[in-house]
Amino acid sequence: MLRFWQSRFKELIKEGEFLMLIEKGSKLLFIGDSITDCGRARPVGEGLHWNNLGSGYVSLVSAQLLAKYPESRIRVINMGVGGDTVRHLKARWQTDVLDLKPDWLSIMIGINDVWRQFDNPLIPECHVYLDEYKSTLDELINLTKPDLKGLVLMSPFIIDDNKNDAMRKKMDEYRFAMKEIAQKHNAIFVDVQEEFDRFLKHYHSYALALDRIHPNLTGHMIIANAFLRAIEF
Repeated sequence: MLRFWQSRFKELIKEGEFLMLIEKGSKLLFIGDSITDCGRARPVGEGLHWNNLGSGYVSLVSAQLLAKYPESRIRVINMGVGGDTVRHLKARWQTDVLDLKPDWLSIMIGINDVWRQFDNPLIPECHVYLDEYKSTLDELINLTKPDLKGLVLMSPFIIDDNKNDAMRKKMDEYRFAMKEIAQKHNAIFVDVQEEFDRFLKHYHSYALALDRIHPNLTGHMIIANAFLRAIEF
């Protein structure tokens, strides 16, 4: 039996068969905050020309998919908005997700939910605490999941490997909550924090981001590669 599948796998490669989790002709939508946004086109970020998908990981994922599997005809859409929390996602979910009818959906949110608690500590109305974060994500996924072929949840992160840092500790709480939600909904979970921690064993965080949040091109490549591995690219 093993020899049969090894032989069949070689045949599929020879035939150019599509072997990723995402099916041919799928619409893949990314939603999130500024890490996803990266200057994407408005009102809908899509297209093959420079910066329609923004200058970050979404564009890198799309380029890899198109270059490696041109026959796949996967339609990539970027609906990130800088500064968003999960509360903002809920407010625009109908127009920016449900109305666009994606086959596959990737969500990366939580950085601003945590960050506002540290850079705006005296404005609690802009804080999104853990209970609201979890319940809102759960609600949005329940609204969308029946019409999806696949769901990817990408963890929030801080580009700092000091696990005793107060903001890093808080971010880890939201990161692990995202993981629990992924398990609950049988979604693919991408631990972006873990990917950055691996890199930071060799370099200081300044090699990726001056503010510990917004990564340079290398940082976006780390995120893109983590996503692609998760979909078995």
